[in-house]
Amino acid sequence: MITVLSPSAYSKDYLVTSKKEYNKVSKSVKAGDVIRLRDGIWKDFDIRLEAKGTKDKPIVLTAETKGGVILVGQSSLRFAGEYLHISGLVFKDGYTPRSSVIEYRINKDRLANNSRVSEVVIDSYNNPERYETDFWVMMYGKNNRFDHNHLIGKRNKGVTMAVRLNSAASQENHHRIDHNYFGPRPILGSNGGETLRIGTSHYSLSNSFTVVENNYFDRTNGELEIISVKAGKNIIRNNTFFEARGTLTLRHGNGNLLEGNIFLGNGKDHTGGLRVINADHIVRNNYMEGLKGYRFGGALVVMNGVPNSPINRYHQVKNTIIENNTLVNSDHIQLAAGSDKERSAVPVGSKFQDNLIYNEDKRNSFTVYDDISGIDFESNLIKKGTPNEIGEGFKSVNLTLKRASNGLLYPKETSKGVSSSLKVTHKDATGVTWYSKPSETSPFDTGKTYDVHPGEDTLYDAVQSAKAGDILYLNPGTYTATKLIALSKPLTIRSKVPVENPEESKVKILFERTALFEIADGGSLKLYGLLISGEDAPDSVGNAVIRTSKYSMLQNYHLIIKNSHFVNLDKNRSFDLLKVAPGTMADQISIENTYVDTVSGTILKLDQERDDYGRYNAEYVDISGSRFTNIQGPLISFYRGGTDESTFGPHFSLRTSLLGKVGRGKKNGLNASIFLHGVQVSRIANTVFKDSQVIRVEHTVGEPVTQIVGNKFQRTSGPTVSELYSLKKNTAVIKDNEESQ
Repeated sequence: MITVLSPSAYSKDYLVTSKKEYNKVSKSVKAGDVIRLRDGIWKDFDIRLEAKGTKDKPIVLTAETKGGVILVGQSSLRFAGEYLHISGLVFKDGYTPRSSVIEYRINKDRLANNSRVSEVVIDSYNNPERYETDFWVMMYGKNNRFDHNHLIGKRNKGVTMAVRLNSAASQENHHRIDHNYFGPRPILGSNGGETLRIGTSHYSLSNSFTVVENNYFDRTNGELEIISVKAGKNIIRNNTFFEARGTLTLRHGNGNLLEGNIFLGNGKDHTGGLRVINADHIVRNNYMEGLKGYRFGGALVVMNGVPNSPINRYHQVKNTIIENNTLVNSDHIQLAAGSDKERSAVPVGSKFQDNLIYNEDKRNSFTVYDDISGIDFESNLIKKGTPNEIGEGFKSVNLTLKRASNGLLYPKETSKGVSSSLKVTHKDATGVTWYSKPSETSPFDTGKTYDVHPGEDTLYDAVQSAKAGDILYLNPGTYTATKLIALSKPLTIRSKVPVENPEESKVKILFERTALFEIADGGSLKLYGLLISGEDAPDSVGNAVIRTSKYSMLQNYHLIIKNSHFVNLDKNRSFDLLKVAPGTMADQISIENTYVDTVSGTILKLDQERDDYGRYNAEYVDISGSRFTNIQGPLISFYRGGTDESTFGPHFSLRTSLLGKVGRGKKNGLNASIFLHGVQVSRIANTVFKDSQVIRVEHTVGEPVTQIVGNKFQRTSGPTVSELYSLKKNTAVIKDNEESQ
């Protein structure tokens, strides 16, 4: 039954309790009317609102109580008309059946203007297919506002929010995007993980006049571009980027203003600042501290362009002013970045002035890739003793920094750099007050501890009963798993008796299925002090100790193996320690002080993204202090195909380990003990290779960092590194290795 809460001659306040009631009321609302949805769960609700309010009397769609309306299942919101205001709704536990969760339009001809969305939450409202593209918020029309909203946990492909300029009715739009909380976005492992995009390359020579201000970007780590500006005449100001991997990128379009933005990296990998491409920009009064990103993800990056560039490539940097910015303990300032045979148009007519660069360790932040005579350097300050290859336009002075009341560091000796009046946008000033903002927590060892005793399927039963973060202590003895142990939560499984030497473990696990563990969506696994044997596995091709779900996984997983021993993984061919499926992604795989002997397959088979779209199966792989002997396949097959430049990884590290007779099996078509294709950062150090196949590294994109140092190759050929596509000189560092027979 429709309830009119405050009827009057001029406006009505409706409380509706069903979709049918809503559809009836929404067709008759007039300026000043309010529609309130009854608090509760609304499933599969395709909300449409098309009406015309006025500036003084907007039409309002809201919840009975802010946050009290939960839209689940396949719900979405589309609206068109004039002076509409939507607020107080929560989208969770489902995904949009359309291309977007919220659209400022009904269709391409019926758009919203002068309208507002505020205090709306979208929380992990993701399509279950990781690489199925959808969007959360799409702005069309003109003079619209998006403010004080919560966007958390987008995990599938597709930009979180976009301003569209695909018609004249949406260009020169004067939208305002402010005071929003853009919450954590995990690493996607592919292009298509931007948090905010303005325009597209096709319309990038059009102006947008969009203002993005006072927002908080919290660990928005989807891909290289956090904000991707692809249109002209926008203002991006007073936003805070907290431990966010990537950069605010002026990808296409001219005449943008970036000012008053704060980038706080706290020394986290790949945290970046500003990337400048195209013409007529002003970049001023921005603060960058503790940023570790490099190349296109550096603290400040000025790109080379493509001569006579197509609209979708890289236009030359021209007439751009970079002034009064502060960079503190940030590793990389990249000038003429991306210089190659195609990107040969160097920056021209630009200025770099009154900036402050301070590195406590006196490192030289600057990398110059090409001619920078087109940039005029003037009145910049750097810490005394810091190397400076640019020379003119920089003054080296003693600087003492002190943290001011706004939380930023300022020098006592000068007013160069950012203004002392710069206001920092804090997390609690953004989003809604009635919905939590997630903090960073470890997936492991946060729950209860349980004792498990030897026997048949006792481990299986314990896993079924455990909760996320629990620790299962296994008493000495033999455990047999007759069932596949599926993990949809993070768990630690460890020996109750401490183990330092993995060969002395008192806990033995046998399994009778084609895999012992299967990591499903939401699952992560930590193993400590265990002996795992494949002797009871079926006589089947393609067994594994651990495998991922064969279905797409939205949540990135962690796998940690420490002080453990794996044996007899050779019942049939292609028996792997870890086997993954397409559409799965590990944030971390770590193997420490572990011994693996007799394997017919591969230890880490991370090569299932074969479409060459820049996708891959793990971000960080780290192996240390471990031994691998009699492995027929490679230690690792790690694959990131294609030439896309939007991701940070993958990363691979191997140190202080031993490989004996690795990769010598007849079925090892890779002919390698380690195969790295498209890996962006790799370090192989202080490791002994005995009677093993060669290390094969294939560079595919960007400027990968490859180091192979301090290793011993005994009856093993030295490493090979090849550039598959680039005409540049190989950048791998291969030194201090020993070869012997």
